[in-house]
Order: sequence, then C-alpha cells, then structure tokens
Amino acid sequence: MPALDLPSDLVSTDWLAVHLGDPGLVVVDASVLGTETAVGFRWLSGLDEYLIEGHIPGAVFGDLLEELSDPDGPYSFTRPEPARLERAARDLGIDDGVAVVVYDSSIGQWAARLWWLLVSAGVERVALLDGGLARWRADGRDVETGFEAPREAGALTLSPREGFWADGPEVQRIVAGQADAALVCALPPSDFRGETGRRARRGHIPGSVNVPVGSVVDRETRTLLQGAELDARLAAATEGGAARVVVYCGAGIAAAGTGFALRRAGHPDVAIYDGSLDEWTADPAAPLVILV
Repeated sequence: MPALDLPSDLVSTDWLAVHLGDPGLVVVDASVLGTETAVGFRWLSGLDEYLIEGHIPGAVFGDLLEELSDPDGPYSFTRPEPARLERAARDLGIDDGVAVVVYDSSIGQWAARLWWLLVSAGVERVALLDGGLARWRADGRDVETGFEAPREAGALTLSPREGFWADGPEVQRIVAGQADAALVCALPPSDFRGETGRRARRGHIPGSVNVPVGSVVDRETRTLLQGAELDARLAAATEGGAARVVVYCGAGIAAAGTGFALRRAGHPDVAIYDGSLDEWTADPAAPLVILV
C-alpha cells in the first residue's frame, strides 16, 4: 500500500476526516500539558488526557516528554540523537511507506515540535493538522478514548537535513555581529520584556525580536493565520532582511510553532535554537535584556 500523498505540510480537519483510516497514514497526538505544583511548574505527559478525554480516532500517542526527547540531555525536551528518534518514530508506526499527520490539544506548538524533529531528520511526508484537536472537536467530529496500538513499522530511512537547528555558539555569533541572522523569541510579550518567566534570570537575548507563538494562530479556531495577516504578525522577524532566522523560547517548543509559521510564509532558512533560554540563562555570562 503506497503512502498517502499529503496536499501540503498543513492539512485541514476536513482533509483528515476524508482520509482517516487510510493504511498509508499515521496520525500522532503529540500533546504535553503544564501545571503548577507545590514545588513549581512541571511538564506532564498528555497520555492521560489522550486516554481518558479522547483523541482523534486511530491516532497513536507520541511522547515528546520522554521517548521523543533525550532523557539524558541537560535540558527539558533536548533533541534526541538520530538512533533514538528513529526507534521512537518506528514505535509509533512511522516508516518509509506512510504519511504522518501530527496534532496536539493546545495551539499547535507541540505538534510543530514533532513536525520539526521528523522533517529535520529526513522523514519525507509529515504535516500538521491545522487547528489540532480543538478544531476537530469544534467541527463536531468524533473522538475515541483508550489506547490505540501503533501499526507494525517497516524500514525508516533517515537523512538529516541541514539548517533546521541552531546551537549556543551560533547564537553567540549572531549576538556578537559575527553571523547574519535574525533572532526571534516565541515567548509571550511579558516573558520577552522580563516581567515574567520561569527561570532565575529573565529577559531576552540581545538583538532579538518578539513573535509569540500565540500571535500566529487564530484565537478562536486555533488555526494558523494565512496570507497578509500572517505576514503582518511575522514582520518583526523578517523586516531586517536576514536570510536566516533563528527562533528560540524557553525549551524549543513555542519556537517550533513560530518557526513553522515562518516556513509556511515562505522563509526557507529557519532554525530552532534547541537549548533556548534553558541553556542561555544557565550561563551567567550570557547577556539578557530586560525591558521593565
């Protein structure tokens, strides 16, 4: 059975409803939840929500918190090594013979993170579900509860693609004016200004502009903005004319949502700073700007 042809890297709920159940399609719920506890903020797997509150019929659960990150990495959601990513993807039923649609229960940033991991690793056919689970439910479509066993995967050929990731030294060169690239912070404006934040050191990386991930989606439908409206939201990131755009946030998640929007808007050289502020703020010598 040949892989399903995706119309683009962003598909609608209407398209998915028509093709749901196709043996050449794997649908992945990549949801992660956050909660405040007595000891501070914690990320939680979205598995319980997937099992109990429901998911798109036939969707498998992709664990970004553990299986699709490096558990030995220095920061939350550290990008996994290729061998680990290949194993985790195959465990979800992903191989060379399928197309993949990813979604989450938030505004798409978690799905965008998984899209970024897979596409940057060389998986050929991956798309985001526009509006995610919220749009699916708003359309009145059915959900299922309980566990969905992944299909048995065959061979998965990975061939990492250049340019999708940035590291600390590259960001340092950009800040120092030794590399030509735009720096974009995908966190909320209050975090960007340094008024709020979960890290001991607050503020943003010098020279960066603010394009929050929440600003590139429609507040009601959670679908990605389009055309001139999206361009206007992204203007701060592109008005300098830099060929390369490096997006960061706290842990490389919101950055994936804004980064995906930039690529959808036609900017080909967009990278995520994987360590983001978790890494940057851990270095007491790394400069930060506070606008308060």
